Amino acid sequence: RSLLDKNQQIYGVNTGFGKLSQVKIPKDKISELQQNLILSHAVGVGEPISDNITVLIIFLKIISLSKGYSGIRLIVVQRLVDMLNNDCLPLVPCQGSVGASGDLAPLSHMTLPLLAVGDVKLNGKVVSAEDALEMLGWESIKLSYKEGLSLINGTQFSTAYGVFCMERIDNLIKVADISGALSVEGLIGTNIAFEKRVHQLKPHQGQLDSAENLYNLLQDSEIHESHKDCDRVQDMYSLRCMPQVHGASRDILLTARNMIQVEINSVSDNPLVFIDENDIISAGNFHAESSGQAMDIAAIALAELGNICERRTYTLVDGEFGLPHFLIEDSGLNSGFMIMQVSAAAIASENKTYAHPSTIDSIPTGAGQEDHVSMAPWAGRKLLKIVENVEKLFTIEILSACQAIDLRKGLSPSKCLKPVVDEVRKKVPFLSQDRYLQFDQEYVLNLIKTGTIVSAVEQNLKLK
Repeated sequence: RSLLDKNQQIYGVNTGFGKLSQVKIPKDKISELQQNLILSHAVGVGEPISDNITVLIIFLKIISLSKGYSGIRLIVVQRLVDMLNNDCLPLVPCQGSVGASGDLAPLSHMTLPLLAVGDVKLNGKVVSAEDALEMLGWESIKLSYKEGLSLINGTQFSTAYGVFCMERIDNLIKVADISGALSVEGLIGTNIAFEKRVHQLKPHQGQLDSAENLYNLLQDSEIHESHKDCDRVQDMYSLRCMPQVHGASRDILLTARNMIQVEINSVSDNPLVFIDENDIISAGNFHAESSGQAMDIAAIALAELGNICERRTYTLVDGEFGLPHFLIEDSGLNSGFMIMQVSAAAIASENKTYAHPSTIDSIPTGAGQEDHVSMAPWAGRKLLKIVENVEKLFTIEILSACQAIDLRKGLSPSKCLKPVVDEVRKKVPFLSQDRYLQFDQEYVLNLIKTGTIVSAVEQNLKLK
């Protein structure tokens, strides 16, 4: 305020925005400027995002504003807190942000309810923001100096996808080793390639961790003991190279996770207000390149977990290593797992497209003022698609591997893997003839998404 009293020109406070930053705004129009900013920028398109992502966006915005570098009143931050506490969620379209100058369009939609504009989902029911405020006994907020700009200048839309995906990715990293180990058993593979002394010669941490998981998962196995003296010298790459492939993905995903973690706890705004120094600096902390690149590399790493998973599934249904074609004994009359593997191939192919990095693209916006943008929102949205696809790929592999294990009649899988097979068999019987398999897939997919697969293993073995 003191800087304004000195007639200092401050971006977004008493100036226009972007290319219009040279236009000075009179004092009596400053509140109108902030309201106009929100109304003009709330032009997102597409379906509304999920409630889970919306909650994360608001929470991340609260974190950034609470750092105290945005020049915003406490009443505004408190309203965001109240929205979360009262299950009052704005409807935010999924498209319309390029991830620089902040996620402007989606964050404007997030802000609309503060002005009693637009629609919200109140306790799960869509109502107008005006009606919601009346029901909650709230007044609309008249935005003051910089408040509109502070609410929309940020990476919260992009970063929310990273946060949401990383929790599911943490689970999938472990599922990858479990699912792969089940395939080793089904294909009567060996655990020798996972011995520690091998991987100490190539000591990437992710590789070491994955190898340790795989080796431990495969101990105390009747299936393994049954073929100890066979003449098979080495397994196909999709089995014996799991530590190298899973491990590389683990290392990349850890890097991505750390980048998202930093972004969560950062100030993402412009200009920044340094109260102690009585100074305001225009810079670029609204740029979402870090979040975007984190999600792009995560997409590549996950797609690779999906690729090698599909190759193992293919080998399971190929009719080799003492297994019947398509994992069913009367094949021909029955198609067994034939088309389940086709589905896996289709999903893996989709992931190859989604794994194309979004941050290598940039389309200038704002009449050239915003001449390099991150495209991080698309990085986040497609990463979520890959997460969902990889969960489906592991579903298909686990179903296939359990079928193969049961075809090794009378032989039990390892002590650590048997609880997984038992969990699957609670609702999914052995496939002796063709039946409708949709329920089977949905059941195992739910076991993966809820963490049940990992929990079943970790009753006996703590995974890396």
